Amino acid sequence: MELNDLRSILTVLGFVCFLGICLWAYSKSAKQGFDEAAQLPFTDDDLPARKDPDQQRKEG
Repeated sequence: MELNDLRSILTVLGFVCFLGICLWAYSKSAKQGFDEAAQLPFTDDDLPARKDPDQQRKEG
């Protein structure tokens, strides 16, 4: 087996892995998990808002 054969095999395997990831990412079974992950930044809305540093100086 020559080095170019190994490179060709690795290229094909990489492309197959890429296609597999694309198919998984766009499948309907993964949609729910992605929707939940998209809402994670908004789950901690109960925390008080941080005050502006200029307002803290005026109050304090």
